[in-house]
Amino acid sequence: MAGHSKWSNIQHRKKAQDAKRGKHFTKFIREIVVATKEGGADKTSNPRLRLAIDKALQGNMTKDTINKAIQRGAGQQDSDQYQSITYEGYATGGIAVLVKCLSDNRNRTVGEVRHAFSKHGGNLGTEGSVAFLFKEKGHIVIKASKDFDTVFDLAIELGAEDLIKEEDVYIIETSPQQFESIFAQIQTQSFEILSADITMIADDYLTCSEEEAIKVKKLLDMLEDLDDVQSVYINTKV
Repeated sequence: MAGHSKWSNIQHRKKAQDAKRGKHFTKFIREIVVATKEGGADKTSNPRLRLAIDKALQGNMTKDTINKAIQRGAGQQDSDQYQSITYEGYATGGIAVLVKCLSDNRNRTVGEVRHAFSKHGGNLGTEGSVAFLFKEKGHIVIKASKDFDTVFDLAIELGAEDLIKEEDVYIIETSPQQFESIFAQIQTQSFEILSADITMIADDYLTCSEEEAIKVKKLLDMLEDLDDVQSVYINTKV
């Protein structure tokens, strides 16, 4: 599957994910609840909550539903005891897979994740087995409505690490620490922002055969369909 850009790959998979938006609302709500519990209900002083709200709005969640999730997270009840867990493993063809989860039952989650790997020719690894192949980065994706040099100069001036041109978009790449401040400043500019998130970027992307790509895609779909799974990252393009 060589030659596929990161952005076209994201867009292709997003179309499939949009069909499961109702199920993904559960994931948005869970992230908002946890972000509120850990950092408070004021999004101006809680970057994680602000980002969770932005993602929920991008997914067409209503403000009323978002507010209810914030209220739920701000409550004192102990019914929502989620913990962040990252699982690592390999898909068919030696493709590295990172699975980030929010779970209130670790045994259930690891069982479901392990089953997905086993069913589609992969295997769940130990902690640290593939994480070193990825780096955490902030990605702000905007429409390429201005010339590259102008946007590049602005991005670097704001503290970004790089500007990547892919098809008809620019990807402003930042460190995780600078993501919030740069995103806030980009929002004041005349750009059409398509997405903004903290993500995991592979150091190198492997090429896999068509047959392997089909198996990897099935594994990704099964993992992403699990309620406890928030994000899945791989080091190939499918």
